[in-house]
Amino acid sequence: MLLEAEDSQLVLVDYQSLLMPAIFDGPGVLANAVRLATMAQLLAVPVWASAQNPDKLGPFMQPLQAVLDAAGVKVMPKMHFSAAAEGLGEALRPPARKVGGNARSLPKHLQKPAVAEAEGRSTLVIAGCEAHICLMQTALDLLEEEFDVWVVTDACGSRSERNRDAAFDRLAGNGAELVTTEMVAFEWLRSAEHPAFKAVQALIK
Repeated sequence: MLLEAEDSQLVLVDYQSLLMPAIFDGPGVLANAVRLATMAQLLAVPVWASAQNPDKLGPFMQPLQAVLDAAGVKVMPKMHFSAAAEGLGEALRPPARKVGGNARSLPKHLQKPAVAEAEGRSTLVIAGCEAHICLMQTALDLLEEEFDVWVVTDACGSRSERNRDAAFDRLAGNGAELVTTEMVAFEWLRSAEHPAFKAVQALIK
């Protein structure tokens, strides 16, 4: 089973300015998060983001925040460690809107609900920090909500390798797929003939 861009949503968890300096291999983890967000924008994959207690842990790190701003992504503040506990699952799987009247007579922006891009996308590509706390709890809750969860290991981090690796073991044991940033890139693309191939390839060279 391979990832499909058309069925995917990207979830980025807590890449915050007062947390990332303490993360093992923080610069590498952040660089891969930027790659994921940029690839998602190139391939029309919806992006979601959460920030744990932003008054204490600060805003998202640059340049990741800049990519989110360019894509019009609003970071969801949270106090629960799991973003799913604060409604992320409902946002990822919004109810279909009922449009009244003759749909053909409506302007195009009313014919297609704003949430339509997320409807039917049950595959969640998720990454974040800390891997053994907020990322893991969010991913486990989303698995409970019957999403297919793919964890991007090289874009996840904890303050220690042991905690990070323990999170991966637990996630895999509960049904999450473990992948890397390059796996996501080439599975979303599928072919060297994809119009975005050169732009995505440049991100990971």
